[in-house]
Amino acid sequence: MAEQIVDVLIAGAGISGIGMAVHLKQQCPGRSFAMIEQRDDLGGTWNLFQYPGIRSDSDMHTLGFEFEPWTEQKAIADGPSILNYLHRITDKHDLRQHMRFGHKILSANWSSEEALWTLTVETKGGTSELKGRFLYMGTGYYDYDQGYDPVFEGREDFAGQIVHPQFWPKDLDYSGKKVVVIGSGATAVTLVPNMADTAGHVTMLQRTPTWYAVRPAKDAIANFLRAIMPDQWAYNIIRKRNVWLQDWFFKRAKNKPDSVAKTLMKNVKKALGSEPDEKTYTPPYNPWDQRLCLVPDGDMFTAISEGRASIVTDHIKRFTKTGIELKSGEHLDADVIVTATGLKLAMAGKVAFSVDGEATQFNDRFYYKGCMFSNVPNMAIIFGYLNASWTLKVDIVANYVCRILNRMQQSGSDIVVPQLDDPASVPEEELFDGFSSGYVQRANDILPKQGAEMPWRLTQDYLFERNVLLNEPLDDGVLTFRNAGAVAQPQAEPMAEAAE
Repeated sequence: MAEQIVDVLIAGAGISGIGMAVHLKQQCPGRSFAMIEQRDDLGGTWNLFQYPGIRSDSDMHTLGFEFEPWTEQKAIADGPSILNYLHRITDKHDLRQHMRFGHKILSANWSSEEALWTLTVETKGGTSELKGRFLYMGTGYYDYDQGYDPVFEGREDFAGQIVHPQFWPKDLDYSGKKVVVIGSGATAVTLVPNMADTAGHVTMLQRTPTWYAVRPAKDAIANFLRAIMPDQWAYNIIRKRNVWLQDWFFKRAKNKPDSVAKTLMKNVKKALGSEPDEKTYTPPYNPWDQRLCLVPDGDMFTAISEGRASIVTDHIKRFTKTGIELKSGEHLDADVIVTATGLKLAMAGKVAFSVDGEATQFNDRFYYKGCMFSNVPNMAIIFGYLNASWTLKVDIVANYVCRILNRMQQSGSDIVVPQLDDPASVPEEELFDGFSSGYVQRANDILPKQGAEMPWRLTQDYLFERNVLLNEPLDDGVLTFRNAGAVAQPQAEPMAEAAE
């Protein structure tokens, strides 16, 4: 393997990597590729997270791939079901032979003279090198090695067990015990009802309330359509419907936040069976300023109404031997504390990058069409949507990469790069303008730059990006195709693209 040069190196064997591999086999037959995965099995997020009740926070008709229909009854699926889906795709498309498990990428170095990426990877047997002509980074957007775990005074005094959801111990026994879950995001909202099934009581401790989206776990229309037509037809119809509904709802939340807030609160009231307490359920921000928390079948509100769970809104003063002392003076007794305090973002898998011997920091680069970087050759990356399913981005970026690879083959080009000679000429704006989530704000210093206009943008608009990546010409005066050693020049005249 060390001496082999492949056409495409795919970093990661989760949703992003698997999606790229299937598109590559379908649209670029004959291209060689290798999938580099630091864990010992495929699945990425769905292999790593093992906390109780882990599930999708998007419907599986959009979190699923466009090429493989989701056929199970529940559209809001649990982690094991999603992992089974990924294994099925892997076997169906014979991807395991391309996967290299236990390979942690330490560095990625580009040579314009050779028109090659060289990856230095660490394995149990030491370090080695892998070489490829194009690099696709499907490593996700958070740090696999550590979550966000803020410092709490008195943490060492607590006599019980403290657990972070990213590193859930398999032998944790919380049956009959008092559990406090710190946090109010998707992870906390998933944990509370699931732990409440066996715990003595579960308290969700939040600093600020969250907007909740209550919806059925099963999609009745999708299940009906599958009964009367082929799975792929039914899947395509529901996928298009859900994409449209997500887009409409998000834009309505931005344009008419008060109306959307009333709708969301009405559904919470129905699920609770009582009037929601304003302090507990009214966030200090508008819907979709942060990602909505999905509550399938209202399970968390059922646990609350039945007395098995509760929500406390307060700030932590310190941990004590028997629980948590709050700034209000109240004390929460706990046997187990779960710090569902969020993720820590990581850019491009924390890999050390260089281009022609010069270290490359992505916070110095502009996004190009939301999937490449200014002046970084032969590389694409996935950063999914904050307001929609991650896989929607995977499908369109993989399609776009295949368009580029076919164009390179047709034109005999070795190198493709979004050329930006004068970065100062690009007006900048905040990368995730309008999103106030803590995990985004904490990562501002490592994130790439955002231009005010395309093509130097990462948008949160799937329908817009779908048109840009799938339909707009590759030749835009920025994307440059050339051979190794040649001077960078944009393509003078558009060429017909290879059949896709």
